[in-house]
Amino acid sequence: MTFDRVSFMVVFLGLPLAIFVVFVLVPVCEALFYSLTDWTGFSPEMNVVGFANFTKLAHDDIFVHAVRNNIELAIVVPIVTLAAAFAIAIVVTMGGPSTGAVRGIRAGGWYRTVSFFPYAVPAIVIGLIWAQVFDPASGLLNGVLTKVGLHGFTDFAWLGEVKSAMPASMFVIIWGSIGFYTVLFVAAIKGLPAEIYEAARIDGAGRLRTAVSITLPLIRDNVQTAYIYIGILCLDAFVFMQALNSGGGPDNSTLTMSQYLLTTAFKKNQFGYATAMGVVLAVITLLFAAIVFAVIRLFGGRDERGRA
Repeated sequence: MTFDRVSFMVVFLGLPLAIFVVFVLVPVCEALFYSLTDWTGFSPEMNVVGFANFTKLAHDDIFVHAVRNNIELAIVVPIVTLAAAFAIAIVVTMGGPSTGAVRGIRAGGWYRTVSFFPYAVPAIVIGLIWAQVFDPASGLLNGVLTKVGLHGFTDFAWLGEVKSAMPASMFVIIWGSIGFYTVLFVAAIKGLPAEIYEAARIDGAGRLRTAVSITLPLIRDNVQTAYIYIGILCLDAFVFMQALNSGGGPDNSTLTMSQYLLTTAFKKNQFGYATAMGVVLAVITLLFAAIVFAVIRLFGGRDERGRA
């Protein structure tokens, strides 16, 4: 054990491990402990109640409804966002002439830049802007729809109706996220060998068949990462939902777990119960990531067996 080896281990192994323990492992252990107590958050006294908080959560209709809302977001938003981003990326990178070298449409860089603009805006700003657009009395959306003759949308409360609050909120999240994943997919596609597409074109493969059967499998890892990332965003979705409908929407139609957690902790002073919600949210997030890995690995294995 030389000094260089010891110093290397301390700096590149010991220091990161210490940071991980202090800022990740210890808070997680504290959260697990608080979730088993009746701590109010503003008092040094707390009683260990075991799994009573988790039992209460299972019978809390509002929390169960919030879980369903988050799961709905984690299913619909990633699928729509990634499908649209992939389609735009395909057009930008492969939408050019059908003869000659494979290239994207003219001014593809401009389209990439424009699509990325919404992602550069903070989520809270996006939420507040679209809340004004959806305003029933003075919102831009109702104004445009009534101007074109759709008078049924006069004073229509997009965020105040159960049937439209969640779809409108989903649209905002999709609009704010699609640009980032478009750029991600464009970069992944541009890193693929051009010879593959030239061979597919010689074999007579159309654009759609090339995109689905060649491009999509080759960037599977990027799709997997993107789906997990945006899925985790949807399992939280606090900033967007709080900006659009801080009260959880009509009949809690847009209420998320993180919103209910905030209300429980800081308005009801039930920090132990709120921490239990956080633990459940963390478990659901881990399960979501594991399911995505398993599904993509399953389909990836099938593709590899088929090619073999």
